[in-house]
Amino acid sequence: MKTLEGKVALVTGASKGIGRAIAQKFVELGAQVAFTYLSSVEKGQQLEQELSAGGGKAKGFRSDASDYAQAEKLVDDVVKEFGKLDIVVNNAGITRDGLLMRMNEEQWDAVINTNLKSVFSVTKAATKSMMRAKSGSIINITSVVGLKGNAGQANYAASKAGIIGFTKSVALELGSRNIRCNAVAPGFIETEMTGELDQKVVDEWRKAIPLKRGGTPEDVANCVAFLASDDSAYISGQVLQVDGGMLT
Repeated sequence: MKTLEGKVALVTGASKGIGRAIAQKFVELGAQVAFTYLSSVEKGQQLEQELSAGGGKAKGFRSDASDYAQAEKLVDDVVKEFGKLDIVVNNAGITRDGLLMRMNEEQWDAVINTNLKSVFSVTKAATKSMMRAKSGSIINITSVVGLKGNAGQANYAASKAGIIGFTKSVALELGSRNIRCNAVAPGFIETEMTGELDQKVVDEWRKAIPLKRGGTPEDVANCVAFLASDDSAYISGQVLQVDGGMLT
């Protein structure tokens, strides 16, 4: 069953990892997909071709979601291209890890701007179209680190905790317009980034998870697809953990 048939979705930071899996899942479920990329034009073009291969409509936009002017233009361009905007997934994010005593201002600002300000920028820009339609689903990708903190990630944890507060506030503000806003908090998800970790470190992570495995980008994408669909029509302001029971 194609639960997103006829829907138009925007996914930020979709050139790899979780964002890529979300875009792929959305197309599989019948949605038309706009997505953003920033650093790799080649990966963005490859994903656009891949998503369009099955006959669906997909288009990549090179855009820095942390810049409000770019976010506003992005949303305008998406609505012009696709005619509407039903779903927004704020996925773009980076890490600049380091202990607080060694963390510099650039590392703090880069993470806050990319991870948190981008959510504000894209959501604010997108809600204009959604409010006119009196319909929409916004899904923000946070992290279990935003719920529990993590040594060496004060900037990342702050950005992800901020997303949770933002999500709940937007759900309260826009609920009367039939616009839902939820967050998904992944745990240890095995992506290209974790593939660079020492195998012993990965094994220790897996042992600490009740389900005894790391998650996949597809695990996260399945949760996001549920929140994007009408199957979750009465769910808003929630944080769904996709962590194998790691944080209970």
